[in-house]
Amino acid sequence: MSPSDFLDKLMGRTSGYDARIRPNFKEYGQLQQASSLVFARSFIGPGELAASFEAPDCGAFEKAAEKTPDTLKGAEGGVAGPPVNVTCNIFINSFGSIAETTMDYRVNIFLRQQWNDPRLAYSEYPDDSLDLDPSMLDSIWKPDLFFANEKGAHFHEITTDNKLLRIFKNGNVLYSIRLTLTLSCPMDLKNFPMDVQTCIMQLESFGYTMNDLIFEWQENGPVQVAEGLTLPQFILKDKSDLRYCTKHYNTGKFTCIEVRFYLERQMGYYLIQMYIPSLLIVILSWVSFWINMDAAPARVALGITTVLTMTTQSSGSRTSLPKAIDIWMAVCLLFVFSALLEYAAVNFVSRQHKELLRFRRRRKKLRKVGIYVAKADAIRIAIHSQQCDSKDMKQLLIYAPNKGKDAPIPKSTNNTASNSLQAQTSANVPNKSPEEMRKIFIDRAKKIDTISRAGFPLAFLFFNIFYWVLYKILRKP
Repeated sequence: MSPSDFLDKLMGRTSGYDARIRPNFKEYGQLQQASSLVFARSFIGPGELAASFEAPDCGAFEKAAEKTPDTLKGAEGGVAGPPVNVTCNIFINSFGSIAETTMDYRVNIFLRQQWNDPRLAYSEYPDDSLDLDPSMLDSIWKPDLFFANEKGAHFHEITTDNKLLRIFKNGNVLYSIRLTLTLSCPMDLKNFPMDVQTCIMQLESFGYTMNDLIFEWQENGPVQVAEGLTLPQFILKDKSDLRYCTKHYNTGKFTCIEVRFYLERQMGYYLIQMYIPSLLIVILSWVSFWINMDAAPARVALGITTVLTMTTQSSGSRTSLPKAIDIWMAVCLLFVFSALLEYAAVNFVSRQHKELLRFRRRRKKLRKVGIYVAKADAIRIAIHSQQCDSKDMKQLLIYAPNKGKDAPIPKSTNNTASNSLQAQTSANVPNKSPEEMRKIFIDRAKKIDTISRAGFPLAFLFFNIFYWVLYKILRKP
């Protein structure tokens, strides 16, 4: 027998094989006649139809014909027979393009499905298995598998269709196909970039309920990974989690299996690109504490430069959700900005002696004006009250023109106004000179710098301990 004749006999028109009907379908021959009977009923009345068959078989055909529409669809309660068990196996060629912004990943796989179809069992051919051309796939029944979390996919056709069809003597069928899939992967980025993501791949039946079709993982090596497969930013853990995810819809209960990939993000890239540069920028902002406070251009330029650099670096946060790296960048920016404000405080304190001297000069002028007014008032009081003798009046007239001097007015035994004037003119002399006051405020400003030299590094050290313990130990999944 030639190969062509063998294939025609196995699955061709002469074989009676119908690719529209799944394997393990009970009463297949009777239902074929029933389907013909249903077709005939659309043209012949029920009475004529009954007369066209022999009496003993007519009732059986009528009953089968009534059940045919539901049975062909695999409805519950029909005579469809046991479901087809399909074992699945996945071989991962490449795994990558994991995008946090779109929450998906890209994978290239060999999807292998194996099931038993008794109608394809053979004994006429000596080989234990037959590798058939992919074009023969249209001639046999295949599971209606689809990827439930698929966002995009395409087949590979270079140089020919990347498909494999193999039939074994006992009727087992192996169907393998190469696919490139883009699958959704919801991610929890609170611990980014110290996170571990779980990405799933769900294989589900689209049209057949669990009464007709059941998917199962292959016992030996259900998920295989190409040797030497590496990811640029993640470590693909060897252990894959295999589960069943049966789906319940209004149309019925559908078989579903899934595999979970655990991806641990590598910190090396983010340490080099984000953490270490921001750490150095924060340390650079502390250099201003050792620069002389009089070098205002140098300290201001250094502070503004570090603030702008940190702002540019922290702009890498592209999502609104707070992440671990966002908290790090925000705290670093806060430290840099605080170092700039620290110099503003130092500069303000160091200039307070000038304000104090200006205030004292203003108060001294007011005091001199008050003395002159007090002298004039005393003269007017003495003249109007006529309580001073000619000697006292002479002394008052002598001292009144002395506006610029703080000479005390001589005491008068009978003049209370003169006593009050002397009390006003005997003001306290400042205890410290302007130079001494300047030194006091400059020392205070230097003390702020001295405290900042130790306070800023210690505060940043405590923040680092808290940050790394929280995200690397306490919140590690």
